[in-house]
Parts: sequence; structure tokens; C-alpha cells
Amino acid sequence: MNGFVHPEFLVETDWLAGHLRDPKVVVLDCTTHLIPDPRITYTVKPGREDFEKGHIAGAQFCDVSRDVSDTTRKFNFMRQAPEDFAAAMRRFGIGNDTRVITYSTANVWWATRVWWLLREFGHDNAAVLNGGYQKWVRENRPIETGPGQPRAAGSFTVTRVRDLMVDKDAVKAAIGDSGICTLNALLESQHKGSGGNSYGRPGHIAGSVNVPAASLIDPDTNTFLPPEALRQRLGAVGALDRPVIAYCGGGIAASADALVLTMLGHTNVKIYDASLSEWAKDPSLPMETG
Repeated sequence: MNGFVHPEFLVETDWLAGHLRDPKVVVLDCTTHLIPDPRITYTVKPGREDFEKGHIAGAQFCDVSRDVSDTTRKFNFMRQAPEDFAAAMRRFGIGNDTRVITYSTANVWWATRVWWLLREFGHDNAAVLNGGYQKWVRENRPIETGPGQPRAAGSFTVTRVRDLMVDKDAVKAAIGDSGICTLNALLESQHKGSGGNSYGRPGHIAGSVNVPAASLIDPDTNTFLPPEALRQRLGAVGALDRPVIAYCGGGIAASADALVLTMLGHTNVKIYDASLSEWAKDPSLPMETG
């Protein structure tokens, strides 16, 4: 962890193993799957089934698509109103003094999305489990099966809103502005428009640069790369010394880039919440390929 300005936003498996019985710690399994569907880009499949087959002992299942997203909006996974998010946190037994640990059995960005939402609504006592469920199981840490045990209602309230999400107008205004880095967290093939899921039109927001969320993770260990390696990757595209607007397909993978930038000490990072789910479907909004 040496080299991060804010190492407290990642937690290691040995720490969590020592705090599983701590009443002030709540663990959320945020597993979600996106099943490719050429007609509608993808189908959302919450990871409830995975959770019941095995989860970190004492964890609760957080359905990212419903529990912490505004289901009345046109696009998936949109930020909730503060009072709705607070109600969701209370249902998980979370208070303002609770240490919240998020993880996923799939890609890490489901855990980082929930971490980002907690940060958006002023809760700084949250961290992502480094290595996720994959590392936890490899190390033979305690797991459970079944639906999980509900906790007594918490007392979470939103004490501040950081406004860490932006809309398409802010992204449009950043095009051509060399003082802002618009950062695409999707795969290189999606950025170039040469492969992978397309959210309407292939390619990327005009002028944006690409650091895939997947490139921030060591594929052998599922842990984040060392701080200096992360610094080099993000610095190479100019994401360390300018305000950043991160995006992806729906504001999920972008949260992994946003977490890393925040841990490296960046203080001006925002996420385009609707991302390409909105942008790529609107022919008036400029995109590029290659």
C-alpha cells in the first residue's frame, strides 16, 4: 500500500478476516453480471445466485441494479436521491460510524461503484476488498452459503453530497478543453470501436483517452497493481494533473479508475453517470473510433 495517498480505501483480506465479528463492520457482496445481448447491449443479472452458493461469512448481498440505483430512470445504475440511498444503507444495518467493506465475486468495479456511491453521499469510512472474493477463497478464509443473515436496521443519514456525478452537458463542455481529461474505462477494443459491446454507436467520446479498468488489476491475483504502476498508467494519458471525468458503458467500470485516482491523491474526479448508455445512442453527441 506504500505509495498511495489514501490507502484506507483498500482493505486486505487479513484485516477483514480479523474483523468479521466486529459489529461496526458491514460487508457487502456487490456481485453483478452483464450478459451480452445484441438487441439491448446486455441483460443485468444480479449475483444473488453466486452469493447463495458462497459468500464471505457475515456478508450481505447488495443488488447494485436495485438496492443502490434509481430504478425509475431510463438508464441502468443511475445514482439515487440521497434519501433513497440512505434508506438502502439503513436496511443493511449501516450507520454513519460503520466501516463498510465492498467486494465482488465478479469484476471489482461492482465493489468500487458502491464505494463511489458511499463517497458521493459523504461516507468516507468505506473500503474495497483488495483481491475480492477470488483472493478470499484462495486463502481459505471463512465463507457461508445461503441467503445471508439480515442485520438490525442502521441509522445512516446523508450528511453531505459531494456531487461526484456529472451529466452529458458537462462532458460536452469538456470536449476540446485541454484542461480536462475525459477518461474511458472500457476495454481498448471498445474504445477503438473494433470489438466488444457497443452501447449504440461504436467507439469513444470525442477527445477522450483510454485506461481500461481491467488494466488496473493483476490478472493472476485479482488485486490492484502497485501504486507506481497505477500512477504510470494514469499519468501517461494526463489523468493525474487535470480534472477528470471518467466514463464507461454505464458508470460502473469508471468507478475503478476513479477509486485508483482518488487513492493516488487526485482531488477532482467525477463520473459521467449515464456514460455511453446515453451518449452512444444520441447521434448529436460526437464520437470517434480508432
